[in-house]
Amino acid sequence: MGKVAELLSHPLELKAALKLKFLRKPLFPDVVIEESADLTRCHELLKLTSRSFAAVIMELHPELRNAVMLFYLVLRALDTVEDDMTIDPKIKIPVLREFDSKLDLPSWYFDGNGPNEKDRAVLVDFPCILNELHKLKPEYQRVIKEITGKMGNGMADYILDENFNLNGLQTVADYDLYCHYVAGLVGDGLTQMLVLAGFGSNDLYDENVHLYEDMGLFLQKTNIIRDYAEDLADGRSFWPKEIWSLYAEKLSDFAKPENTQQGLYCINHLVLNAMTHIESVLHYLASIHEQSSFQFCAIPQVMAIATLSLVFANPKVMHENVKIRKGTTCYLILKSRTLRGCVEIFQYYLRDIKKRLTVEDPSYLKLNIQISKIEQYIESMYQEQLPLGVKPQETLIYKKVLDRTEYDSKVAVIEEDEEFKFNLGFTMFLTFIAAVYFYSK
Repeated sequence: MGKVAELLSHPLELKAALKLKFLRKPLFPDVVIEESADLTRCHELLKLTSRSFAAVIMELHPELRNAVMLFYLVLRALDTVEDDMTIDPKIKIPVLREFDSKLDLPSWYFDGNGPNEKDRAVLVDFPCILNELHKLKPEYQRVIKEITGKMGNGMADYILDENFNLNGLQTVADYDLYCHYVAGLVGDGLTQMLVLAGFGSNDLYDENVHLYEDMGLFLQKTNIIRDYAEDLADGRSFWPKEIWSLYAEKLSDFAKPENTQQGLYCINHLVLNAMTHIESVLHYLASIHEQSSFQFCAIPQVMAIATLSLVFANPKVMHENVKIRKGTTCYLILKSRTLRGCVEIFQYYLRDIKKRLTVEDPSYLKLNIQISKIEQYIESMYQEQLPLGVKPQETLIYKKVLDRTEYDSKVAVIEEDEEFKFNLGFTMFLTFIAAVYFYSK
């Protein structure tokens, strides 16, 4: 009843939830004809590890659907080895460093996880993943192996880093490097696949490394800010000391009531740091030409800016894991199908953050400057406020937005159809209720 009441108290979110449930259709059928037993098991493992991510992957273009699924499962298997504290480091380190070489084998599995490891099935049934992986185009296999090798070695390096294990991340540069290994590399692999499939502009990978790097860092930094209480309970630390030491002697001090205000200032400073990646996020999204790939990339990013707004100046972060409402998620999924929709989402949450800024906040001036910088960048994307007679500047981002607008116009037709069907259904429902009420009197 709690979720129902929550939806009823937010009518726009209720409307979005109903549209998502009954009216929105996937761009491509998610039923695979003549599916092999191994592929069926891969789909089961995908749903087992992440239902929400599975739903997004299964709506991808058939060209990339299996490649992205297998990429995710391979990295999930790698992460399951790294996360399991019951595995002896003498066993774990070699497995992580050699994991990419296992992808060339006809069959391999690992059953050294503890019995309570929730994702151990991904490693036990790894032969199914290998069989399907070897059916992919060679170029996709190369990308998956390359990223797996870099990530596995990065994980092993952090396990062996005594300073990191004892004291956590020290500098902002350390913070960026850690986020690179756990998220930036994922963006690297996905971007290579998008370009290989012809779904992104040719300059998206080779000429703009910072774009996919920033996509990953924006997501990971948002999660790290949000997960403060959870990580603290697990004895981990991912907030960089270079930032948190400005506001407390120990990272755990923020959980104490007397340090709440300093904790909020620290959160806002971390939010400021995450905001520096937003311009690259918008540039990246404008460079994607295929609609299902656009939605696959856009949804996590709009969720991240909504979460960033939620954690901003929020004392609950010090004590619990805060999450955006389910209804908000539904609204964001529908709204983010166009670049214009994504931009409006970012504008809304940035303005929400700006209006809650206080002059006393040490990051007040820098946050205002950063938000203004992003707003100016958005204006340069569309150039709609120019004086009469002044022509738009033919900048790279302006041209990309013009190209992306062509794809957005096709989605707009679908959105209008959904709105028409919703209004028709809602009118019929109200008519039925009115008729029942009238004849029951």
